[in-house]
Amino acid sequence: MAEPISVLLVGIGGYGEMYLSELLDNRDDGRFQLVGVVDPLSGNCTRLGELHSRGVPIYSSPEDFYRQHRADLAVISSPIHLHCAQTCLALEQGSYVLCEKPAAATVQEVDRMIDTRDRAGRWVAIGYQWSFAEPIQQLKQDIQTGLFGDARRLKTLCLWPRDESYYRRNDWAGRVRDERGNWILDSPVNNAMAHYLHNALYLLGSRVDASARPADVVAELYRANEIENCDTAVLRVHTETGAEILFYGSHAIADESGPFFSFEFARATVDYAGGESPIVARFDDGSIKHYASPDREPHFKKLWACVAAAAEDAEIPCGLEAARAHTACVNGAQDSMSRITHFPPAQIHVRGKSPNRLTWVDGLADILRRCYTNGVLPSELDVPWAQCGRKISMEGYRSYPAEDG
Repeated sequence: MAEPISVLLVGIGGYGEMYLSELLDNRDDGRFQLVGVVDPLSGNCTRLGELHSRGVPIYSSPEDFYRQHRADLAVISSPIHLHCAQTCLALEQGSYVLCEKPAAATVQEVDRMIDTRDRAGRWVAIGYQWSFAEPIQQLKQDIQTGLFGDARRLKTLCLWPRDESYYRRNDWAGRVRDERGNWILDSPVNNAMAHYLHNALYLLGSRVDASARPADVVAELYRANEIENCDTAVLRVHTETGAEILFYGSHAIADESGPFFSFEFARATVDYAGGESPIVARFDDGSIKHYASPDREPHFKKLWACVAAAAEDAEIPCGLEAARAHTACVNGAQDSMSRITHFPPAQIHVRGKSPNRLTWVDGLADILRRCYTNGVLPSELDVPWAQCGRKISMEGYRSYPAEDG
């Protein structure tokens, strides 16, 4: 039997604790050995006692771990602004890397990660779990083979309320930069809903580990919460092949719905109604093809795919090149509307008490649904408070913020 893959987990709070639980709950299957965890605030982890009882060493930084140990696979579930440096360090120490989404805050950081990966001769996977899901891979293959014809317009809608506790859970939520000036750009489109903009780009990629590249980006960015960045984002992206991608997402709404998508092709429309409902392709000739819901796949399939790939030095479905397109769109959106628009105070409502107080905007959910249905931006519906950003060309876009931004 092959030696188990040695795994380092960076980040055991928040989403990182979910990774930790997956590893601890499958510790006896022989595929891996958890050789260390990193978190400067490890005392907040609810499974800290198990780590101590199993003798798993805990470090305050990846540097501390690598001074004493090595790992075949580093799983990085740390804040956005740490992804680049920690991924590069792990690569330089000989580890393969599974880094949580997004790849990094800026395209220049992603490019640095790519360069470091190439020098190290290792791979980096980015944890967009839908990209590891079989239904998405099947749908992507059908798009690549031309089953639906050319892509025309891909629309995605996600309305997820997030209350005060969400923005106070750490010191970087809703932030543009950290105290040292490092870019964070935390927002719905760059964090909780990043999967769904990435998914539209990823499905149009010409290879398994590729996404469609954006040609230009226009954004409308808004906020109701007392944060630095937006809590509501609307993007229009044109790809280099001419497809239009529309993304609508908000945390400043009262009730949860989505994600939904409707992808229009020359010969078919592919719809997803959310949850465990199937993805349905309806062809112009009346025929129908079903794909399972990507949400029915095991959430941590991405982790086990990376453990297997580390054992076999195999390729992974979603790496840095595939993830870079999403980061480029996020950067383009921030350049498009560098000053966030405030919703009118009269339309902002507050529900509940601290720390679960929810700030939401009256009528916003209905407006975003209308925009999604009609394939338009709020400013194109003549919404009084709507403001549209400028169009940003992504040709040769190598650094955020853009030089003319």
